[in-house]
Amino acid sequence: MFYYVLNTNFEAVGLIDSYKSAIWTDRYQECGDFEIMTFPETSIMDVMQTDYYLVNPSSSHTMIIEGREVDTDIDEGDYFIATGRSLESILSRRIVWTQTSLDGNLQNGIKQLITDAFISPTVAERKIPNFIFKESTDERITSLTMEAQYTGDVLYEVIKDLCVANNIGFKITLDAGNNFVFELYKGDDRSYAQTQNSYVIFSPSFDNIIDSQYAETSKEYKNVSLVGGEGEGPDRKYISVGTTSGLLRREIFTDARDASSEKEDGTKLTTEEYNNILTARGQKDLDANKYAKTFEGEVDATQGFVYDKDFYLGDIVQVENEYKMEGPSLVSEIIWSEDENGYKCYPTFVAQNEDDKKEGEIT
Repeated sequence: MFYYVLNTNFEAVGLIDSYKSAIWTDRYQECGDFEIMTFPETSIMDVMQTDYYLVNPSSSHTMIIEGREVDTDIDEGDYFIATGRSLESILSRRIVWTQTSLDGNLQNGIKQLITDAFISPTVAERKIPNFIFKESTDERITSLTMEAQYTGDVLYEVIKDLCVANNIGFKITLDAGNNFVFELYKGDDRSYAQTQNSYVIFSPSFDNIIDSQYAETSKEYKNVSLVGGEGEGPDRKYISVGTTSGLLRREIFTDARDASSEKEDGTKLTTEEYNNILTARGQKDLDANKYAKTFEGEVDATQGFVYDKDFYLGDIVQVENEYKMEGPSLVSEIIWSEDENGYKCYPTFVAQNEDDKKEGEIT
């Protein structure tokens, strides 16, 4: 693998093709990251500057160089290590500046948050001139709705949580005009659960899963949330999310005291509108405490079913182990790595379930 370095004016200033190791990870519902360990040569260190950009020709994503360090070791030698995250991390540089209530189309709501933070903010210093929101025409995106209220939340966390809750992805890419282009997207189902697309299977039967480890646990699983909204003492507003009963009931408390029944313009929310906001907060906590089902292993994504040809980031594929534990799994990450042991390209999978209540990881 090799990498291009761009300066803050997006001009190519270097080529990195000699290193001890390199790991590059793209993610579907989070920002990606990279680490390159190379030799502390002036020609490399001079171009690998903080806030410069790193381009991987195998990926559609671009990384921002954030960390630089030099490790000296009398036995192992000296190494220069550069680290950073993908452009999606720009979202973590903004908060929801003023109380914002969103009710309606999900994409329009996220567009409003992006516009208020980057494109046309009320505070001029928050504007990024080359930031663009690209609207999706995919009905699986445009049909989604939301109802929520935010004040001071980190924008990255807001968008990540909304995407996870709605089973969609988000990305920021660098276009030919050097614009940061934000967009929502959704992968295709290529598992046995559908008949529209060609199947993509990772299984010992196809000789493309090298080793695996299966585990599941209900230790942190919660299925009912008591949500506490605004107010004090007996006047505080409470609702519950989830209806499981008996021994199977697992409760958690969600503190949503910051959720206001009054909009930013001073108008009051209806009881139903406010309850919907509290319900969303409770569901967010439940989503963070799901039944954990893991299926880890190493798969080969360079032959048979090849990444970026037969399947893509965000797709659902079929995965099984030698004991016939199988099911549809989300391609949540793609990792490229290279070191003295050679080059690898492999996905990370998140197991999907019919009731969407259990999930896990397969790498």
